[in-house]
Amino acid sequence: MIFNETKLKGAFTIDLERWEDSRGFFARVFCQREYAEHGLKPVVAQANIAFNKNRGTLRGMHFQYPPAAETKLVRCTGGAILDIIVDLRPESATYLQHIAVELNENNHRTLYVPERFAHGYQVLADGTETSYQVGEFYAPEYEGGLMYNDPRLGLEWPLPVAYISDKDQNWKLLSEIEADFTRKMSI
Repeated sequence: MIFNETKLKGAFTIDLERWEDSRGFFARVFCQREYAEHGLKPVVAQANIAFNKNRGTLRGMHFQYPPAAETKLVRCTGGAILDIIVDLRPESATYLQHIAVELNENNHRTLYVPERFAHGYQVLADGTETSYQVGEFYAPEYEGGLMYNDPRLGLEWPLPVAYISDKDQNWKLLSEIEADFTRKMSI
């Protein structure tokens, strides 16, 4: 695996190291030892998939508060997405900064999302499937989210939002929850 740290400390894109022959290729997508060697938390508590029927669908911006903050390994196994993560660590030099990474069935790239980051994506092709390995069990009592179009975050989505869940449409703006949010996200 080829680990590339992004401008957000602890967040990585991970590309495949392929062994190719006439059949195609073989590649490792997860190895606890290699993740640990890069200072990443190599724990998988749950594995999930999401299937998205339509281009323009938006999922996010999701996170879990400590003590249930979760890491995520996100891959697009069919179709394509634009994945955006936001650093929610109040003590971080990149607090509230974000990166956007295209994940698709052809680049086979993985995005490692550290704890205390918001995560969301927009579907770029009909019939897209994403795979998540999550480092903590889902805990609804620690679930949180931010509006995908919060002006403070300045996220740019490539397509008009065609489909979004009621829950994702109704997250509060950061300015409305900031005091409580910062307290809960601080370690």
